[in-house]
Amino acid sequence: MINALLIGLVAGVGILDERVLGSSLFGRPLFLSIFVGLILGDLKQGIIIGAQLELVWMGIAGIGASTPPDYVTGGVIGTALAIMSGKGIGIALAIAVPVAVLAQSLGVLVRVINLYFSHRADQYAEKADFKGVALMLWVPTALFFLSAFVPTFLAMLLGASRINAIVNAIPKVILNGLTIAGNLLPAVGFALLLDMLFSKKLMVFFFFGFLLASYLKVDITAIALMGSCIAIILSIYTNKDNGKDLAQGKNDNVNDSLTKGEIDIE
Repeated sequence: MINALLIGLVAGVGILDERVLGSSLFGRPLFLSIFVGLILGDLKQGIIIGAQLELVWMGIAGIGASTPPDYVTGGVIGTALAIMSGKGIGIALAIAVPVAVLAQSLGVLVRVINLYFSHRADQYAEKADFKGVALMLWVPTALFFLSAFVPTFLAMLLGASRINAIVNAIPKVILNGLTIAGNLLPAVGFALLLDMLFSKKLMVFFFFGFLLASYLKVDITAIALMGSCIAIILSIYTNKDNGKDLAQGKNDNVNDSLTKGEIDIE
């Protein structure tokens, strides 16, 4: 009961990130899975599962009115049940991805309900009823919290024994397939991320890092440090060239050909 309550609180607080508490990235699977691992006494497995789920959902973002899958609820439930069952990342993905899609519908419902409180807040504001406005702001926050807390808490109440029974009922071929899918899904996450960041003038740096990791077996940390050095060197020389152009009065249409992407942001 205590573990179910604590894990439900982790999911409830995590869902408020990017909705009420600003974008602190606390709600990402990489962070939430650490707390789930701590609560269940398996920090190492929590970090491993959280990192894998983060790779799957790292390119997920709510753009405009679109509502992405609820990776908070899915990630917490998937991590917790995977640790409780002892079956690893395959079960985490089997649970987390469909739960995230289902919880997405619950998130849409909460947003629809919150519209009522938004209009009520406008009415209280017209009457200068500040207590009413404050109440109308707290109720939607509570609904967002409950939208993650309640499903997670109920899932945890099933207990490890029932989860093991469900897992053991799944054919081994399906579990093996899910494990293979778990190795492929991070590529989808990276593809979604690159789709937003894609620039023909910058792709050479991405492939340079890929070649270093794949063929020269350079550590990821070393590649990141090398990339930082290259970025600093390029910044020094491009700023130097721009400074010369400005000193000579050639500041018309000065563009940084190394960093200018395909999308112009005004």
